[in-house]
Amino acid sequence: MAQVAHLHDLSHGRNASNIVPLRQGLLPRHREYLLRWLEAGQRMGVFDAEIAPAAHDTVNMDGTAPVDHVLVWVRENPDPAYMLRPQGMRWVLVDQIRGHELGSYASFELALHVIRPVLPLAETCAA
Repeated sequence: MAQVAHLHDLSHGRNASNIVPLRQGLLPRHREYLLRWLEAGQRMGVFDAEIAPAAHDTVNMDGTAPVDHVLVWVRENPDPAYMLRPQGMRWVLVDQIRGHELGSYASFELALHVIRPVLPLAETCAA
């Protein structure tokens, strides 16, 4: 007869250090795409963008290290209008002004496209 192992039983028998969180970060191709998107978006109200590095001496509440994120300014507001950050294998887009998450996207390029569709999505490249 097969034995069934419950999840709480498995967690006690395994060392937590064996779990490796799968998440992505900003790659050189993301930086290059951001520059092209920013240049193309200036005529549509995109003012500036900044890659904000994570503080390496801090730790998130869940024990993980913080990751770099992108802040985007639009012409209409002096404060950053959007924040784009990796979460697992997706990119989360946040409306910084209203403090509201706008969505989670499969690619960095798609998340920028949601802010302003200034570059064709066909120009995106695979990782």
